[in-house]
Amino acid sequence: MASSRRMVLKQRRTQAPKPFSRSLFEYDDSSCDGSDSEYGDVCCKVCGSGDSPADLLLCDKCDKGYHLFCLRPILASVPKGSWFCPTCSKHKKLKSFPLVQTKIVDFFRIQRSPESTQKPSQDTRKKRKRASSLVMSKKKRKLLPFNPSEDPTRRLEQMASLATALTATGTEFSNDLTYIPGMAPRSANWSARERGGMQILSKEDAETLNLCKSMMERGEWPPLMVVFDPQEGFTVEADKFIKDLTIITEYVGDVDFLKNRENDDGDSMMTLLSAANPSQSLVVCPDKRSNIARFINGINNHTPEGKKKQNLKCVRFNVNGECRVLLIANRDISKGERLYYDYNGYEHEYPTEHFI
Repeated sequence: MASSRRMVLKQRRTQAPKPFSRSLFEYDDSSCDGSDSEYGDVCCKVCGSGDSPADLLLCDKCDKGYHLFCLRPILASVPKGSWFCPTCSKHKKLKSFPLVQTKIVDFFRIQRSPESTQKPSQDTRKKRKRASSLVMSKKKRKLLPFNPSEDPTRRLEQMASLATALTATGTEFSNDLTYIPGMAPRSANWSARERGGMQILSKEDAETLNLCKSMMERGEWPPLMVVFDPQEGFTVEADKFIKDLTIITEYVGDVDFLKNRENDDGDSMMTLLSAANPSQSLVVCPDKRSNIARFINGINNHTPEGKKKQNLKCVRFNVNGECRVLLIANRDISKGERLYYDYNGYEHEYPTEHFI
């Protein structure tokens, strides 16, 4: 469908800016050849090679080197500030968030009593059914609301998995774009500034998005599970079948001007507004406040195998004059399948060659 093809071309991931942490590239571009340079003989402790010096990271305690792509989990970019290798960091064992309903309700600020989150109301289910039948009757395909798991215990487990990941990364839960003093104000998020214009979210699709938001406020969440993978770190799996064109989540976080983030490590920033005037361009920064979108990984778009894994598309929409970023299923997704999307739109700026 021509309109859906145009949708996916509107998104791009922000290029990771110049790093602050010590990369071997900052000192010497030679490999392990016995050079007289202080860092000329540094090799990766994992693969033993001194190749790719720009990706060879030095521990700030023991000065041993590690390629970004040899670390587990892989690092997408050189981290800002001090970095310590796995041996020196002495990682603590990841603790799961307590599977206690009251704690989870408080963590996500769910706006219903614990008893009322046990089962979707009859009226809610009827509304979702009507919305689905309306979508199917239209010739033009519409976005679909997610279908929560029916088992309330399983929904708590899904929310606990996200709470675990957010707690481990020091991130506060938020399901909306946030505007913090000293960053970009809400008035800066004006979709009319988008270079070349931005696709407008239809009235029906906007209602579907609002339905998804209201369901989550009641504790009826998307059927997603955050898991920890030794290579990819935190990643997200479908916990039940998800139909094509289902809204998975909105990409949220603090909104800031791109010009303010030029020296940020940028491993999770997302373009919000690509303005005709570069000084007005905006990014979403999910490092302090975010939702499950932060843990959905990208594909390696340099390989056919990587491209085959993509089952989501990232689309920027004009919603009532503001820019919003949605992650949407671009095909049917089976239970247990991990979710992936392309960090890049048609600009192909963001480096993904080392992604799994």
